[in-house]
Amino acid sequence: MTTICVTGATGFIGAHLAAQLAAGALGSQTAVRVAVRNPRRMAALDGVTVEQVRADVLDRRSMRAALEGCDILFHGAGLVASRPEHDVWRVNAIAPRIAVECAADAGVRRVVLTSSVAGIGPAPPERPADERARYPDRGTGLVYADSKHEGERIAFMTGERLGVEVVAVNPAYVLGPALNRNLPGETSTRIISNYLRGRLPAIVDAYTNIVDVEDVASGHVLAAQRGEAGERYILGGENMRWSEVIERVAKLSGHHHPLIVLPPEIASGARLLSAVRLPGLPLEGIRLMAPDWRYSSARAERELGYHARPAGETLKRTVDWCLELIESGRIGPSRSSSFDLMAAGVRLGDRLQLLLPLKLAGRLAGRRTVI
Repeated sequence: MTTICVTGATGFIGAHLAAQLAAGALGSQTAVRVAVRNPRRMAALDGVTVEQVRADVLDRRSMRAALEGCDILFHGAGLVASRPEHDVWRVNAIAPRIAVECAADAGVRRVVLTSSVAGIGPAPPERPADERARYPDRGTGLVYADSKHEGERIAFMTGERLGVEVVAVNPAYVLGPALNRNLPGETSTRIISNYLRGRLPAIVDAYTNIVDVEDVASGHVLAAQRGEAGERYILGGENMRWSEVIERVAKLSGHHHPLIVLPPEIASGARLLSAVRLPGLPLEGIRLMAPDWRYSSARAERELGYHARPAGETLKRTVDWCLELIESGRIGPSRSSSFDLMAAGVRLGDRLQLLLPLKLAGRLAGRRTVI
């Protein structure tokens, strides 16, 4: 009998991973243990047969207890956020070292770490990035990216020091429905639900890489089976501009909301404006969206047997699920916030033809300025 522990199992990727493991993805003789800090979040795993243990990834005693008797650890706990900066750094950069050290203490032979393509860094101008990309020496200045890079780096060092096989997987921009379709989306899927509800005032028209959550979960399993210790594997799908993503979402859903399309160069302005702290402007989101996040999954395909479905299928799955939640009232009405006011302002400007000069300027510049 193989015993597997999963941290972050109540999250978006983690729930799908736990479900695949419980269904026998690593063999029928497998017991799945989930280390959970907040038991109330177990609704994410509704219907999945797992052993639940209380543990905090920053608490060594509870982590050691959770890992006792385990053969493999999938360390998926993380914060997809930029603030509070202290918490993001502790969970993304410090907890991976604690997880590997506790795995060594408990005799766990292999750790699969959920990192991120953000931890690899933006792509160079001429091509998609791969696992060999050099991270900027001084970091990116993006809290999430820098914390994920540091967590991956220190996990590898700790594994080498203590004789634990550490393999990192680097998911791209993950979409698709939650395992429990009755629960509203978290983190990456919010951009889709916000657009469908008319709550998205603008996007930055940079590149992203869209991948399905089920394919990412399968990639974790493949990394546990075939990944080389001390190596990372990009789990991505299709490289697309954000304008194309939103246009596909509009076509799939039949929902059309105007929004402003900002050039990627806006990120440098966002960095300056962050010092002013203008209320309502999602400056960190703009800065995180602006880099070139194009990636190649060729190595994972070649060495792990990884395969990702077309982005169109993933977007349809995401849209259908979000519409289910909206129509059933499980995603509530828009809050009265500065974010909503900005989106309402864009809609009003479109109705009053006030966005025509911006559209004209875009045509003259040869790029999209309004969707």
